[in-house]
Amino acid sequence: MKATVFLGGGRITVALISGLRLAGYHQLLIVHDRHAAKLRRLRREFHVRAERDLQCAVAQAGLLVVAVRPDSVKSLLANVGQVDRPLSVISLAAGVPLAKLGRALGPPVRWARAMPSPTCRTGRGFTALAFAREMSQSERKRVRDFFSQVGAVIEVPEKKFDIFTATYSSSHGYHALAALSNAGQALGLDRKTALAAAAHALAGGVMAFTEGKLPLKKLMQEAATPGGIAAQVIKTMDHAGYYRIIERGVRAGVARARANARRI
Repeated sequence: MKATVFLGGGRITVALISGLRLAGYHQLLIVHDRHAAKLRRLRREFHVRAERDLQCAVAQAGLLVVAVRPDSVKSLLANVGQVDRPLSVISLAAGVPLAKLGRALGPPVRWARAMPSPTCRTGRGFTALAFAREMSQSERKRVRDFFSQVGAVIEVPEKKFDIFTATYSSSHGYHALAALSNAGQALGLDRKTALAAAAHALAGGVMAFTEGKLPLKKLMQEAATPGGIAAQVIKTMDHAGYYRIIERGVRAGVARARANARRI
């Protein structure tokens, strides 16, 4: 049986393999990376097969996952060279479009793009997918099933992929957690209590939305009673430009993703 092969042993590969092992994924996993230390860690922690030789790694792939930084994709695919058999390849490189990937490594390779969240390590991931026209329905199902083992999966039109990428990152939650807990500490809470309060504010609210049936507007009205403390906090943040700041950050993320596309 052909293996699932990762080209690149960095953070997202570690998160994905961690989630796959947690889900009981027993198919052979092979990782290629230039850095021996990364391969040793993956072999020790997750019992993957380490492969230093790029061509040998690709030759063993039934499903190939390109998990390197966007500015490394071009050189990596050039080193892969021509693939002379049908192969499903998934790129995790943010901002690099399917058209450019296909020109770098064309038929009989069929491309998909995936953007998995690092939270896939816990089985609570969220992965966006986009497929090249050449990829068959059965291949698409295989890719969806692969990522569904580590969390929810959504198909997003590729023209909106960069916007999704800039919006969905768990870094937004971590950043908000840090900001909110820091504010609590600045006003006198100890660090542990401030983090607990901020974590509830974020995680508790999000869980109530995702697991319940009330619309977001209704939940906000429920949590922020007019004239109350929460309502004053929200009003002050909005007047300070909270929504504009968030949109500005997401726009900057989209711009960075589009800049990545010009590097290959």
